[in-house]
Amino acid sequence: MHKTALITGASRGIGKAIAIAFAGAGYDLYVTCRRSGPVLQNLCTDLESAFPVSCTPFTGDMGDFETVKKLFSNINSLDVLINNAGISYVGLLSEMEPEDWHRVMHTNLNAAFYTSKLAIPLMLSCKKGRILNISSVWGNVGASMETAYATSKGGLNTFTKSLAKELAPSNIQVNGIACGFIETAMNENLTPAELEKLLSQIPADRAGSPEEVAGLALQLASSPGYLTGQIITLDGGWT
Repeated sequence: MHKTALITGASRGIGKAIAIAFAGAGYDLYVTCRRSGPVLQNLCTDLESAFPVSCTPFTGDMGDFETVKKLFSNINSLDVLINNAGISYVGLLSEMEPEDWHRVMHTNLNAAFYTSKLAIPLMLSCKKGRILNISSVWGNVGASMETAYATSKGGLNTFTKSLAKELAPSNIQVNGIACGFIETAMNENLTPAELEKLLSQIPADRAGSPEEVAGLALQLASSPGYLTGQIITLDGGWT
């Protein structure tokens, strides 16, 4: 039987690359996005045509528990959960509206709680599982003008380490990837001058690719069982 993976935020960027990598490795998939339903459906169609796997799309807000419960009502078994859904907010904290703060926390942090809460019983039933949280280097070191985003990712890192300790006796591994500057739509707001300055600070002298994140995610899905509670930084030597 194929293993099964759930990937949130899979319609583009890192999530899409992870879906492609896992389908190529023979995983049946459940993939989600918040609004881009037709795009997600096309991805599933393409993956099912390219690989002998099934791919089930789901459109909904992972920051809403009732929506996540609806998603899991159709999932009977799960080997890997990848919490990738995320949004950013750039601006001064003093000018940020409370609803924007809560939106970032709902999507970047609460969603991981909701999906993990419902995934854990499925994993416990077969005495194994992997949970992987896609985080950011800003969760490690903080970021000016991105306080909410950095706070949510810092919380996600601590969530990862704490849940790993809770689930280690049950043979469920929980790890995170702290991404550096990855070439995705989330970073398209940078001007050419800002991009040049940023890249000059990265020893690898380039942005990372979504495919590199996906490759690491796939490795972590089959890594030694003793590897848990780790936040692995993927940033070209930047931080």
